[in-house]
Amino acid sequence: MLSRTIFFLLSSFYVFSESTFKDLSLSEFKELLDNTKNKKILYQEYLKYIDQADYDVNSIISLYSDDELYKDYIYSRRTPWRGVPIIIKDNIDSKGLANTAGSLAMLDNFPKNDAHIVMKLKKAGFVLAGKANLSEWANFRGNPSTSGWSSYGGQTNNPYDLSYNPCGSSSGSGAAVAEGLVPVAIGTETNGSISCPASINGIVGIKPTVGLVSRDGIIPISETQDTAGPMARSVKDAAAVLHAISGRDYKDPATKNIPRNYDFDALMVQDTNSLYGKRIGLIVPNDISDYEKNLLNKSEKLFQKLGAEVIKVNFEIESNYKWDNEYYVLLYEFRVGLNKYLETSSSKMKSLSDLINFNESNSEKVLKYFGHEIFLDSANATDEDKYLSGVKLIVERARGQIDNLLVKNSLDALVGLTRNPAWKTDHKNGDSRGFQGLSWGNGGLSAVAGYPHITIPLDYVEGLPVGVSFMGSAWEEAKLINFAYAFEQENNFFPRPSRDTN
Repeated sequence: MLSRTIFFLLSSFYVFSESTFKDLSLSEFKELLDNTKNKKILYQEYLKYIDQADYDVNSIISLYSDDELYKDYIYSRRTPWRGVPIIIKDNIDSKGLANTAGSLAMLDNFPKNDAHIVMKLKKAGFVLAGKANLSEWANFRGNPSTSGWSSYGGQTNNPYDLSYNPCGSSSGSGAAVAEGLVPVAIGTETNGSISCPASINGIVGIKPTVGLVSRDGIIPISETQDTAGPMARSVKDAAAVLHAISGRDYKDPATKNIPRNYDFDALMVQDTNSLYGKRIGLIVPNDISDYEKNLLNKSEKLFQKLGAEVIKVNFEIESNYKWDNEYYVLLYEFRVGLNKYLETSSSKMKSLSDLINFNESNSEKVLKYFGHEIFLDSANATDEDKYLSGVKLIVERARGQIDNLLVKNSLDALVGLTRNPAWKTDHKNGDSRGFQGLSWGNGGLSAVAGYPHITIPLDYVEGLPVGVSFMGSAWEEAKLINFAYAFEQENNFFPRPSRDTN
């Protein structure tokens, strides 16, 4: 087999194959572009590769044409990432493709404008290759839902074992990166929708502080918790994309909270010595399995090798956090936010009530695996006083638990296992098997607090990847990126699917 370097050299003569495109980093794809004379043919072959390579995983819901990619390249700015393709989750507006949230009800939703995050990506030179499948309505429709399934896109599968689940709701984004289809994808998270598929698919996921990235043009669940973030195979690539998409936007009031002295360029700086002399709080639950104990021991040794002092800490989520409060906040904000989005969309669906009616009229296709109880609950979540008290309770409590743990122990960051490994996809019982033990994850409080959370690969458990989480207080992305990068380089664990495709 020819080496990738040779392929780069021969690319001017249009020698392309699966190995030409598979598993490229941002810089490697840029090198391929720079060494290819005919960019249009390159995009033609690249889209063919995606279409063929994604057959079993089913991570992509729609693709742009090679003409559209080439046109975007021609008109893109001469930036370090000019022409490099990226995939976005199919709940983000982009001109030319329907924004469906995975629902058959939204096939006519062709946005007139790009979401702010898409405009930022294009400004940085990236070209959109297409959109990724997701858990329908970002896994906020009914129970028992199956992550990675949507009535429009079907079931996304785990690249490590097609019978296993990729987690969600950014299922396609995570699986596409893990399968090597694209260097970086964009996911969105309300509670675990970046961190879970990142961990389970063996990639890096960054959920930034709420407000660092604009939510304009993204189908919402919660203005309190929603954010978008990058999913990549390395911390370096994820950080580069986070740098590209971050910044203020008058259409999203949350971005006004970005500190005036926020150093965006610091997101691009990675230091392998960043953990030296730092105090890291390693979250050790009271009741853990043998494999969790082994993973925590491995993490502790790596931190110590990097010169960090490890302090074992613990907080009991169940005793200090009330899911019912968050659930009502999400229900209330979903109805309000979704109705607002639909009112100005091109879809015939103009309200949550319209969607409920559509689902019931098309139940054989839309509701064949699980219902839309969450939709029904959201339609009835109209108690504003209960909502406002819930926001205050959950946000203050979540932020307090994180900040107090950091301050009390003089910690520079919190670290814990992201969650348990993947589970078998089960359309009858949904994700019930997967959401056991660690499944709520150590990122739940970060999600509710609106604080940053970075997930990177840690190790295999019975052939399936699991991740480790880096968490801190608001606006501490740059510090956490540095810590995660140092750990990543020392651990030297970059998992790749190796299933038999014959």
